[in-house]
Amino acid sequence: MTPKARKAIEEADAVVGYKTYMELVRDIIKPDVEVVAGTMGREVDRARAAVQKALEGKTVAVISSGDAGVYGMAGVVLEAAAFEKAEVPVEVIPGVTAATAAASQLGAPLVTDFAVISLSDLLTPWELIEKRLNAAAAADFVIVLYNPQSKGRKKPLAKAHEILLKYKKPDTPVGVVKQAGRDGESTTVTTLQKLMDCGVDMVSTVIVGNSTTQVINGRMVTPRGYDLAQTATK
Repeated sequence: MTPKARKAIEEADAVVGYKTYMELVRDIIKPDVEVVAGTMGREVDRARAAVQKALEGKTVAVISSGDAGVYGMAGVVLEAAAFEKAEVPVEVIPGVTAATAAASQLGAPLVTDFAVISLSDLLTPWELIEKRLNAAAAADFVIVLYNPQSKGRKKPLAKAHEILLKYKKPDTPVGVVKQAGRDGESTTVTTLQKLMDCGVDMVSTVIVGNSTTQVINGRMVTPRGYDLAQTATK
């Protein structure tokens, strides 16, 4: 969480968010603040509730995990305000998305071009997800996978694994970070071949290296292209 995001929550008159995320910030919400918590899948309802509270003259904080603009609530809140023709200011406050939080624990896998792809097909057709996986892998991007696998949703990661192996070598370095930036965080550095043995779940962020990614002293590094040997001789 950025200091600016924390300040926004502390100064809010109303806080709106998914109940699991609300628990993560409960200790910085003022006791007299109105709290609107909801379940997964009711994002539109929460966005509309936030707009309504703002129209009542309240300063509203809408909670997302990571960064509100990366698979978060920023877009639907802006859409809801426009749909309701509500003349309320909407400020998107940046946070730390799982990709960069996870990368910091793995080493430096994202210092060159990378693609972020969610494997959740709740809002995006699987055919489009497959198209993006093929394109990113063919272009040799480092690839970050969000929402990779749940207890009842095993096929997307298995299919993604199959697609990635068409373009990337089996020994391509892969990092798996669970609970990135939260209590209980754990980190695994493995290979693409062994990815399916890592117990990946919905709180995991998976980073798949490109053709130049290396494991250096146990940490993933994707070289930017600097010539250390040449520099050292000067």
